[in-house]
Amino acid sequence: MKHEAIQQEIEHHLSAKVRKDPKLHNVHLLIHSDRLGIHWPMAAGQTDGISAHPDQPFHTASVGKTFTSVIFAMLIEQGLAKFEAPIADYLPQSLMEGLHICKGKEYSNEIQIKHLLCHTSGLPDFFEDKPKRQKSFLQEILDDPARFWTPEETVEWSKAHLKPRFPPGKGVHYTDTGYNLLGLIIEAITGKRYEEVLHEYLFQPLGMRHSYLSQFSSPAVKSEYPVADLYLDDVKINVEQYRSFSSFYSGGQTVCTLNDLLLFMKALVTNQLITKESLLLMQSWKTMQLGLKYGYGLMKLQFLPFTQKYTVWGHLGASGSFMLYLPAMDVYLTGSFNQTTYQSKSMNYLFINVLRKVAALS
Repeated sequence: MKHEAIQQEIEHHLSAKVRKDPKLHNVHLLIHSDRLGIHWPMAAGQTDGISAHPDQPFHTASVGKTFTSVIFAMLIEQGLAKFEAPIADYLPQSLMEGLHICKGKEYSNEIQIKHLLCHTSGLPDFFEDKPKRQKSFLQEILDDPARFWTPEETVEWSKAHLKPRFPPGKGVHYTDTGYNLLGLIIEAITGKRYEEVLHEYLFQPLGMRHSYLSQFSSPAVKSEYPVADLYLDDVKINVEQYRSFSSFYSGGQTVCTLNDLLLFMKALVTNQLITKESLLLMQSWKTMQLGLKYGYGLMKLQFLPFTQKYTVWGHLGASGSFMLYLPAMDVYLTGSFNQTTYQSKSMNYLFINVLRKVAALS
């Protein structure tokens, strides 16, 4: 009865939150723990008049960076690449030229794969960084939703309008530009399109039947539910119709379901995809901001200082998406608030209204 009561309390609070907050339109949440014996998929809100459903696919945003980083770990275990390899070994000279010029010195050939994975390359972020005399990239894709962006074009836009922050390895700066470069390197190594590698290495073997790279591929099984709308504050985005969202590519273009994300995260935690040694290397944490550290395509969040009880790792997305694991309680959290204003607020909500309640079961 205690399990059922806590589940109902979380579900009721989630529904009430969506009703009270005009910014929230649809929210998806899955709480799973083998140790505690719980599997609670839930959803609240609606998409175009259709009630949100736990099986509904949604845009995962930067959670997709973990897919990219794990594929790299798999390639490295196969002996096809090295974390310390210069990215110039895999990319055309035309793309490398002028890629990283900082204070008059070019560092392009000094960038290694690991620098891109852990955001220490110093490269700017085409999505978040703002150019001085040019509209932001976000405004570009909103103004022209029909334009299809290749990953090469996002890199060239970054080179033309933004400046690197520091020499490779000398700091931490989150960059989607770097992750689109990683997608191109994966293509160079495998001789296949990035979306093909996603399906071949991850989605198919794990049975992630409803996952795909939006604008580039299709799911193995089409969902009977529409893809949840994404909201950039007050702007409603249908990720299937906005061709301009092709720009996020290997940095966060995937569409998944709650259960598909759980399948992936459990496989990662239990070393079904990569070895324990590779996972530990990917968890070489560097401080990004207070309470948030970054590894190789992985985030570590500590909700309370001086304790590991509420420390989680996985990844977050700008849409309020999340794919997290709490080792202390063996709890997995997947889902999304589908609202950019909840990028930070989603974590406070999960801590206060989910994890602290689930802790009563452990």
